[in-house]
Formats: sequence, structure tokens, C-alpha cells
Amino acid sequence: MTYFLARRFGSFVLTLVAVSIVVFAVMNVLPGDPALTILGLDATEDALAALRDQLGLNQPLLQRYGAWVTGAMQGDFGVSHSFKVPVADLIAERLPMTLSLAVAGMGLTVVLALVLGVGAAANHRKAGDWGVMFLSQLGIAVPAFWLAILLVLLFAVKLRWLPPGGFPGWDEPGLAIKSLILPTVALALVQSAVLARVTRSSILEVMRQDYVRTARASGFSQTRVLWRHVLPNALVPIVTIVGMQFAALVTGTIVIENVFYLPGLGRLIFQSIANRDLPTVQALVMLFAAIVVTTNFIVDLAYLLIDPRLKART
Repeated sequence: MTYFLARRFGSFVLTLVAVSIVVFAVMNVLPGDPALTILGLDATEDALAALRDQLGLNQPLLQRYGAWVTGAMQGDFGVSHSFKVPVADLIAERLPMTLSLAVAGMGLTVVLALVLGVGAAANHRKAGDWGVMFLSQLGIAVPAFWLAILLVLLFAVKLRWLPPGGFPGWDEPGLAIKSLILPTVALALVQSAVLARVTRSSILEVMRQDYVRTARASGFSQTRVLWRHVLPNALVPIVTIVGMQFAALVTGTIVIENVFYLPGLGRLIFQSIANRDLPTVQALVMLFAAIVVTTNFIVDLAYLLIDPRLKART
């Protein structure tokens, strides 16, 4: 058990280090001059040289990487070139929006997927099963951004039930929640299609086990067998996909936030890329990568809680 945790934590740390190296290297070999982007094409060479020196662009690459990592570990990602404020402040301001959207999308995804997946497995090779499989295949084939546009056309433009975009702030909770309904649904429908198929397959595999047949022979109802005996033992692959999907939902908000004009990290990274705002882009890419790596680490730990048999093997 201790060896398993130490090994997983060591892998987690090494992965973060490797990601930081890749992110910094990629960001610093991209074409373009940040100083020229900030000052414009009319800037003089003296002004450009002074700004490069101020930004530390003239320092050796390894020294710049060390300074960036040291600052990042202390919560200091530098100052945004385009917004003229610390990058950490920008992230702190916009992170709640992105996380709220991702958590809401994940919650709706899990609810839809469990209901559809369990229902399909309980009605294996019947109309309900084929219906769920058809809808899930359709959901997998539809891109989230295209679905988002269709939802806006239907519920915002045609029916006028929900706002087409924007975010009024949490000072008006009712309007804030309404503004997040369409982006949440757009994120969840696509992801729930994938998770529903995984849930169905995992449950069908467990239902073939001997102890499930014993539970049925003991007189337990099909509902109790499914929810009390089958589903808990089918959770390992489901949790794996849930962890991967949460990371995908966080990064998927980049597109959805731009479709719905939401003030989250997704719109921030688009604006920063357009403005060649290197410190902000580096920090955001590293943050998204860290969320993915951390989610996978948490999923590994969750395995031990879901399946106690794994403790004996670690």
C-alpha cells in the first residue's frame, strides 16, 4: 500500500516536471517576438532591446526556465504583457467560472450516463438498449461546439427560454445559473454518450459473473442486483473514464466559453494567444496540464477505495 502510494506520487511529480519542460520549451521556440508584439511595428530597436531585457528574454534558456519554475511554485507566473496585471490574478479571477462549468458538466454527465447505461444493460438486446446505443453513437459523432450552436439557435434564438451567451455575475444568481445551462448541457451531452457506453459494457461484463447469478437465485429483485451488487463492482472502468472526462471537460471549456462568451480561462487563453502574451499562455497551458495529471493521480487513489482487492496487490 505504502509502496503503491509512493510510486504513484513519484510518477505524478515526474510527470509534472516533464510537462513543465515541454510547455516552456514549446512556448519559447514559437515564431514571433513578444517585445515587438507588445510595442508594435513602429517601436525602435532601443525600445525593443530594453523591453527584452526587462522581460528577461536575453537570459539563457535554462536560467529563464529555472526562474519560471521557481516563481510558479510560489504562485508567481509573472506579469501579463497584454493585461498589465499579474498572471496569477487573472487565473484566480477566471478559474471559478471554468471550474463551475466543468463540475456542473461532470455532474450532469455522470447522472445521464449512469441512468442510460444501467437502463441499457438492464434491457440488453431490447428496444431500450438499442435506443441508448443509437443516441450514444449520435452523441459521440456530434462535436461539442456544433451542438452548442444548435442549442443556442433552438433555446435562445427560437424559443427565447435561455440567454444566448454572456455571464451577468454571481450577484444575480438566477440569471447566472440560466446563463450556464446551455454550456453545461453542451459539454455534458457529448461526454455522457461516451460514459453511457462504457457503463453499459462494464455492467454487462459483471452481470455474467457467478455471484450475480447467485444473488438472482436468492430472490433479490433485478433493481437491487443492479444497483447493490453489479454497479459497485463495475465502477473501476467507469471511474477511469470519469477521471479522463473531467480533465477533458476542463480543457473543453476553452471552446465552449468562446461560443457562449463566458469570462473563463478558455477565453483568456484565446486572447493571450492572439496577443502573444507568453507568460499568460505558459501559465494556462501548464495549469490545464496539471489538472489532467492531478485528475489521473486522484483516479489511481480512488481505485483503492472502490476495489479493496487492489490493496492486497500493492
